[in-house]
Amino acid sequence: MKLIAEPWDVGNGGYQVGAFPPLWTEWNDRYRDAVRDFWRGALPDVRDLGYRLSGSSDLYAWGGRRPYASVNFVTAHDGFTLRDLVTYERKHNEANGEGNRDGTHDNRSWNCGTEGETDDPAIGSLRLRQQRNLLTTLLLSTGVPMLVAGDEMGRTQGGNNNAYCQDNELGWLDWSLPDDPGRAGLLALTRRLLALRHHHPVLRRRAFFSGRAQGADGLRDLAWFTADGTEMTEPDWYAPTATLGLYLSGRDIPGRDARGEQITDDSFLAVLHAGPRPLDFRLPGPRGPRRTNSSWTRPGRTSQGRRARSTGRRDDHGGGPVDGAATGAGVRDRTGQRRVT
Repeated sequence: MKLIAEPWDVGNGGYQVGAFPPLWTEWNDRYRDAVRDFWRGALPDVRDLGYRLSGSSDLYAWGGRRPYASVNFVTAHDGFTLRDLVTYERKHNEANGEGNRDGTHDNRSWNCGTEGETDDPAIGSLRLRQQRNLLTTLLLSTGVPMLVAGDEMGRTQGGNNNAYCQDNELGWLDWSLPDDPGRAGLLALTRRLLALRHHHPVLRRRAFFSGRAQGADGLRDLAWFTADGTEMTEPDWYAPTATLGLYLSGRDIPGRDARGEQITDDSFLAVLHAGPRPLDFRLPGPRGPRRTNSSWTRPGRTSQGRRARSTGRRDDHGGGPVDGAATGAGVRDRTGQRRVT
């Protein structure tokens, strides 16, 4: 049996995120808010986002719980669907018969320039990219991802964020959605991300990161990078930024597999860029005391533009372009042995 809390209620003391005892897991709305705000350009800095992407140790480590205590989500059964999150900035609940007074006003959404559906191809492309960014962020984050059925196919409720009362097409799941090429691509990406997560234990850690060097070579189990390829310093966490690099070491995974052997995996560098224009992200290389392994390959990206220019050679410390207008990308280090459980 799994105990999963939706840890908020009305009244004083009703909000209890992070307060449940061991064995409980919780819907983590702080993850939802931080990820939504980052991709719509509303975060003042990335301090909170760093905690959310790496398992929310500030919420769950103190009570002896593990990263899987955090049920990460971007959308849920109530509120906007993923497609509506990038299509509407205001709720449109008139069909519910309550004068649009029901449902939350705090949607933390961005309509990409136009409220509601549009035939503008540039806006349509940006909205698809934003959906890919949000799905990729969710499925590469440490913790337990929660997907709402239909988000992987671009399901919409027409901006209704409280559709529990709609027993009709508005609230139903249309299984023909993947017939649309754009939605089919979203579904294919979701499948690839789920397969990637399944095959790589570094993306499913059962213990929190230490952030400390694990060996004489100075490699950390977790490291954060700016766009110029340097490790983030304390002032960087307090500065406004639209770009963040997250390095996960596959060499330092706590625990043993079913045969009692140390679990090892590829290492990953997730690059999140929510800026309006492309930029060059300099991949971390072997130089300096905070180095990472440097033979990088690209398992996937959420933009559909030009390929990165970096060669991934061991002596390469140059950057590759990360397409702008809210784009995510990822690269994988293939230098170490990999053991998949």
